[in-house]
Amino acid sequence: MKIATPALLLMTSVVPALADVYPSGNWQRGDGNAQVRIEPCGAAICAINTRIRDTSGGEEVGHRLVMTLKPTAPGKLTGSAFDPQRDKTYAIDIVFNEKTMTTRGCILRVLCKSVSWSRLP
Repeated sequence: MKIATPALLLMTSVVPALADVYPSGNWQRGDGNAQVRIEPCGAAICAINTRIRDTSGGEEVGHRLVMTLKPTAPGKLTGSAFDPQRDKTYAIDIVFNEKTMTTRGCILRVLCKSVSWSRLP
């Protein structure tokens, strides 16, 4: 019989907690033009483009948005998002549940845009 190490026990107890705090997984934008995978990347959370229908806006598969987020309420995250392709940082708010997510990105907290997302199977 093998005995679990303390690190393994810690990892298995943390994973479900992260799933409740961050909207990890695959998501499709409401207009159907983009799909992203949200996952941890170092100390941050990344949204990585996995499908882009219209690339005229400069978006490409593989581009990522690096987010530093803190939970502010159940299903709500607030923080910043860095877009390395454009070298810009945005304020971001994310509200999510098991099936839907809304992101609201702002420049100077004045010019804002909200986007709806649906979780992919």
